[in-house]
Amino acid sequence: MAKRVHSRDVESAARALLAERGVTIPEIAEIVFEMQSPFSPQLTMTECIESVDAVLTKREIQHALLVGIELDKLAERRMLSEPLQSIVEMDEGLFGVDETIALGAVFGYGSIAVTTFGHLDKYKMGIIRKLDTKTSEGIHTFLDDLVASIAANASSRLAHRLRDQEERLSKQELEQHDQEEKIG
Repeated sequence: MAKRVHSRDVESAARALLAERGVTIPEIAEIVFEMQSPFSPQLTMTECIESVDAVLTKREIQHALLVGIELDKLAERRMLSEPLQSIVEMDEGLFGVDETIALGAVFGYGSIAVTTFGHLDKYKMGIIRKLDTKTSEGIHTFLDDLVASIAANASSRLAHRLRDQEERLSKQELEQHDQEEKIG
């Protein structure tokens, strides 16, 4: 019988896979900054990095990263069955499973995350564009959408945090929001 994997190990593995695939937290935070700075002129990159880091603690994101990146890696080694191998390898336009997995990981951060994900999926900003246009080595059919999911979640999280700060919520209320967010 397989043993249960500790959540710290899952998070560590997900972060390691991002790094292995050449995606850094600051690169994702740059997208968050670009998305949120028009609404918050005082926004800092540090806040964006903190938001990306917080999103990466969510199990849904970690699980999506593990599955999607594994599929990309299997496709690189030509270990998927046909016709799936060819579909993933060429990132077939009508193949929507990559977006479906990434979108599923967006729902924990509400409608702002969902609409931001749609925007990022369409306009491919920053590292997402690099992954999608295949200017880097490897197959990133799933990874580009997963990075969009992380950035969308971090943007939504930040938008809600900034509103909480504007409304001058108490430290206890802010901590409660942080605890509620950690569920899942």
